[in-house]
Amino acid sequence: MELFAGVGGFHVGLEGVNFRGTRRKNNGFKVVWANQWEPPGTPKKQYAFDCYKKRFGKRIPAEDMVNEDLAVVLDEVEAGKRALPECEMLVGGFPCQDYSVARPLPQARGIQGKKGILWWEIYRMLTLYGDNKPKYLLLENVDRMLKSPKEQRGRDFAIMLSCLASLGYSVEWRDVNAADYGNPQRRRRVFVYAELTDDKWDLRKRIVRDGVEAMALPVNTDNLTFSKFEILSDPYEVSITFGQDKATSPFLNAGAMQNCAVVTAKVQPKYSGKYQALGDALIDEDDVPEEFFISENAIEKWKYHKGGKRIPRVNKTTGHEYIYAEGSMVFPDPVDRPARTILTSEGGGSASRAKHAVATKPGKLRRLVPDELDVLSGFPKGWTDTGMTDGQRAFCIGNALVVDIVRRIGKEISRRHQAGE
Repeated sequence: MELFAGVGGFHVGLEGVNFRGTRRKNNGFKVVWANQWEPPGTPKKQYAFDCYKKRFGKRIPAEDMVNEDLAVVLDEVEAGKRALPECEMLVGGFPCQDYSVARPLPQARGIQGKKGILWWEIYRMLTLYGDNKPKYLLLENVDRMLKSPKEQRGRDFAIMLSCLASLGYSVEWRDVNAADYGNPQRRRRVFVYAELTDDKWDLRKRIVRDGVEAMALPVNTDNLTFSKFEILSDPYEVSITFGQDKATSPFLNAGAMQNCAVVTAKVQPKYSGKYQALGDALIDEDDVPEEFFISENAIEKWKYHKGGKRIPRVNKTTGHEYIYAEGSMVFPDPVDRPARTILTSEGGGSASRAKHAVATKPGKLRRLVPDELDVLSGFPKGWTDTGMTDGQRAFCIGNALVVDIVRRIGKEISRRHQAGE
């Protein structure tokens, strides 16, 4: 089951599907239900869902591709108007938000978070399953989840772990830069794997050798220092007390948790395969539409945005004067290295610090076309070409994950499941 499905990154990574009439090697998964909903605002239309529906409409029944607010869906489940699908694994990439708990455990409906925070809808869905919860979870989020909020470093992730522990899950996490494992985009995301298990985990070995993520994404094991601590079993108490007066989060870039015992370490990737670069995703320049080339009179604007700055500013609320500073960036983007993280603002022709600009022939600079953005995230070329504008396609890929990381983790989950481990 795929939540916050976007254009189907988890689906492509797990099922290995290709929309051009062929099928990549399947890891043994089948998506049975998917939810994608873009709240009112920008973009107002459901472009990502439309893409998902077009690419997977022959694999999933229409009634099982749900383009509704997940909170509304779960309200209907609670009211007995809708049933949750049976599944063995739940996956999804959800926004990093303030997870604060709104009320203590003993009250009325139990643990609840602030309205509109999507972690709490995942938690609510899992509680609605009762004893039939999915055995496996695979969730993705931005790396700041491990250290937010700044007032209580690490509190949000501690709440998440406490919630999962209360439901009986044991958990692994890894902060992964996709480029470290050969992908052509430097995109850093936290992947959280959780499992219902009666097996006792050796948490240290789980991080570096025995875990799902350690097997899928190997790390160097020399000279590692582990940190061990306990989190409270009540997410409400965690919300109040965790991370008070801490300058840094205790959660490092890899870790494991079982029964509220946490072990964490800072690991380095170990990879000996082929590395891809931005240039590997570029199409023939003769096929690039003219509007993607940067005119000579616009180049100075691009240089300004990419350059270093120190600009005096005044806080409108406090009147405090300060210097806004940002460092210079390589311009144009080197094609022999992985691309920078693709952002939702990648589309459009205006000069921008965030957008990529490449020089593929002497004297010519251009932006990336949407087909190249698709490939840089591991989708088949043209994946998002489903009736969207170029800007809308860029927005959708800016919200997507790198498919290969999901494929690697999914392959290991499938291997263990089939082996009965």
